[in-house]
Parts: sequence; structure tokens; C-alpha cells
Amino acid sequence: MITRLSQGGDAVRVRLQNAFGTVPLVVDRTTVAHGKGQADVTGIRTVTFDGRRSVTIPPGGGIWSDPVSLATHPDEDIAISMFASGSVVPGQHDNAFRNNYVTAPGAGEHTGDTSAAAYTRTVTTTYLVSAVDVHNPALQGTIVPFGSSAVDGTGSTNCGSGCTETGSNRRWADDLARRITAELPASKQLAVANAGIAGTTSAAVCPQTPSVSHGLDAARRLDRDVLALHGVSAVIYYYGTNDLAFGCGATPIIESYRQIFSRLHDAGIAVYVTPITPRPGYTDQNNRDRYTTSSFVKQWNNCAGTCDGIVDFDQVLKDAIKPNTINPGYDNGDGIHANILGQQALADYVPLALFAASGRGARR
Repeated sequence: MITRLSQGGDAVRVRLQNAFGTVPLVVDRTTVAHGKGQADVTGIRTVTFDGRRSVTIPPGGGIWSDPVSLATHPDEDIAISMFASGSVVPGQHDNAFRNNYVTAPGAGEHTGDTSAAAYTRTVTTTYLVSAVDVHNPALQGTIVPFGSSAVDGTGSTNCGSGCTETGSNRRWADDLARRITAELPASKQLAVANAGIAGTTSAAVCPQTPSVSHGLDAARRLDRDVLALHGVSAVIYYYGTNDLAFGCGATPIIESYRQIFSRLHDAGIAVYVTPITPRPGYTDQNNRDRYTTSSFVKQWNNCAGTCDGIVDFDQVLKDAIKPNTINPGYDNGDGIHANILGQQALADYVPLALFAASGRGARR
């Protein structure tokens, strides 16, 4: 599994997950290395869990590895290789938007290979790995973009008609991480940890939410996907598009916002919110609810005192003539998500000074 780091450091930890498994998951061996392109790697290190190579993850659980000494740099790929000798039904992230590599069943253990030869199957899904933590005491915190497919990266491989950039890491969160590295001084550097999962909602009660997303509303995944991460100083909260599409009105959406923002503040994490962005399938009532929710978010520029500020992606994406639609130049083609050009525009809009200031209160 290939993971792009937003920042470098002198060691890494890896989190493996069995969040949706119904039986214990046994991983016999795990290694981490520098990615050289495709499945070729260099500098392999053995990963242990409480000092052991083998780890058993209970159903519904996840586990962090021990720290592994590995010097890394910002915007670098690392490769995490795992071997399971038994049957595995892995939890997976379908929207990886990059190539990962798998050996054939029965091929044996290849976690120590530097060559790609044994990795004969290419997938665009990430298996088992749910987070990577980089040790770097100089960092001032971690920004977590938190939301659904607009955060997950749908559209970020679309570079124009007939053009696809799989694996180029062009999500707005990736672009934001590169801006931080390039534009902030060394004393104010921050990590970025993308916590987007497509199809999820802010509120838990939207009546038309697909069954695959049940249990993945913002409140129920907050602990795992935000609070369990190291050094979180700020969240960019980009939720609501699915809530409206799945039958929620403004009242439950705003109530979910209040609950989530309160939990984040209790953890010492700053909250920056984007108003709900356009969607072509919205009814007139959906757009009225979108307006009501956006009015709440923009009230006093701090969600009526419940958040710390606004990152108004609606202003970036909306068409100047038809504000309930996306600017055609930024449209992925579905009217909902931003293409690569739009992803960069979102990242460029984020005021880095907000996060440089909030980093001083990072959770440790």
C-alpha cells in the first residue's frame, strides 16, 4: 500500500484496521519502506506491534504499530507491505485514486522484497492501512480535512477531457499540504491528514442514506478518524452535501454541526467550516435548506459562536451566473465535485494564517 506523506520526520507509525471485520484479522508481518515508483521500494524496515511482528486485530478494531526509524521528507511516498498467511477479508478504502500492489494468492511472503516482481496485481483500493503517523517534534500541529467525497478526492484525477492522473495526489488537501510546505516558515509547519470518506453524512438521521454508509456519520467516526490522530490542531469541516441529497433538512444538519464542533472544542481542536457547496440534483427545498445552513455557518463568521472561522469553498466553486451550480471550469462533470483545476483553486483559497495560529494549541 502506497501512502503519500504531507510532512517528513525521523520515524513513522502505521495504523492497521479491521473496522468492518466480523472475525479477528491476523497480519503475520508488516514492513515499511521508501517508495521508488510502482511497487519498487528501498530502505525496508520491519514494523512491530508491542514488540511483535505478528498482530491480531479484533473485529471492529484497529491498532497502531510501534515507532519505526525511517527518515522521510514532505510530499514523499512510503510503501507499507503486509503478509497474511490465512484468509483475509480486508477493510478497504475504495477511493485511493492511486495504484497499490498485491501478490497472487499463495505467492508467499514478500514484505522484504525491494523488487516489484512478485506484485503482479494492481488495485486502486487501499487495504488495511488507515493512517500513518510521522514523528517530527518541530511540527506545530495537524490539520484534518473531515467530510465526504469532496474531501475524499472524487474529481482529483480529472485533468480535462480524456485526461486522468491516477496517483498524482491532486486532492485539494494534497495541494494544501504542498502550499504549507512551500509558504509557511519552518517554525510554523503543519501536517495534513485527509479524513474524507465518500458517501458519508454529518447527521446520523438522513432517511435516504445508503446502507453501506450506516455507522459512518461524522459523530460515529469522529473518534477513530480525527481524535485518535496525533497532534490534531484544526479541522476543516466540509459536510452537508450528502445530508441534503439523502433527505436531511437544515435542522438536523445544524444540530449535528453543533454536536461535532462541541466535541472538537472539548478536545482543544479549532474548527473551520465550509458552507454546503452546490449540487445539481438539489430540489428547491434542498437549496432553501442549503441557504439556511450556510447562514448559520456564516453568522458572525464563526457558526453563531460554535466554530472558529469559515473557509468558504462555496464562493470558490459556485458559478457567478448560476450560484446553485459549479463553475463549469471547475466541474468534474457530475456537477458536484471539483476537477484538478478546482481542487487547486480550493487549496489556494485556504488562508494559511488561520492554521499557523491554531497550531500552537495542538493536541499531543
